Amino acid sequence: MAHDATLTYTSYLALDEVLGAQRPRSDEHDEPLFITIHQVYELWFKQMLHELGHLQDVLAKGDTAHATRTLRRVLSVFKVIVAQVDVLETMTPRQFTSFRTRLDASSGFQSAQFRELEAVLGRRDPRVLAHHSESPALVAAMSRPSVFDSFLAYLAVHGYSVPAALLDRDFTRSWEESAELQEVLLRVYADDSGPSTVAEYLVDLDEGLQEWRYRHVKMVERTIGTKAGTGGSPGAAYLRGTLFTPVFPDLWAVRSEL
Repeated sequence: MAHDATLTYTSYLALDEVLGAQRPRSDEHDEPLFITIHQVYELWFKQMLHELGHLQDVLAKGDTAHATRTLRRVLSVFKVIVAQVDVLETMTPRQFTSFRTRLDASSGFQSAQFRELEAVLGRRDPRVLAHHSESPALVAAMSRPSVFDSFLAYLAVHGYSVPAALLDRDFTRSWEESAELQEVLLRVYADDSGPSTVAEYLVDLDEGLQEWRYRHVKMVERTIGTKAGTGGSPGAAYLRGTLFTPVFPDLWAVRSEL
């Protein structure tokens, strides 16, 4: 196949579009930083959704090696987005206030990709769809198997007796802890082989999400205190309510029995 001689670093990465996508609504020095960081977040969310889709595919095949590699990559991305909070926190509350009113009704609560990421990891909150009904990807993610459902299918491929009712459950409903499944997980950990390694990476993933939530809420509190968020969103009060709620509760519950 002939190579396109006109392809350049700039055209391959679409840098004209990317670098032209920051459009501040004020002349304040700190607004470009705010825009850039949030655009980068959205790019990382897109990449994590891409990786988690692949993860679910390889889990369904029982592929331990590729599952662990993919999980390591997602965990590395989580570390990057958590670290980005450090950059955002170089902006003082007064600096943010200088352009905050220009944001109008826009808010991080409107990130359909982050909501989709939550849904892929297992969150099922019908209230989210009321604000993102225009996102077919999010609507689809709310009704198909989550990462944890794919992990159960992976365990079944490896010969573990996952209850059929859990494998064929209603995927539109939130996951509920299962004592039967926890017995299976205890056997997984007792075997101490590939599936237990995948389980531990999922715990890392759960912990990484909680670390992101914690840094996010503290950043919001540090910047706007207890004020409502932009667009009338509940701000830090809502974010605090999402802390310490695991997406894979059974993997945490079994730890007291190991």
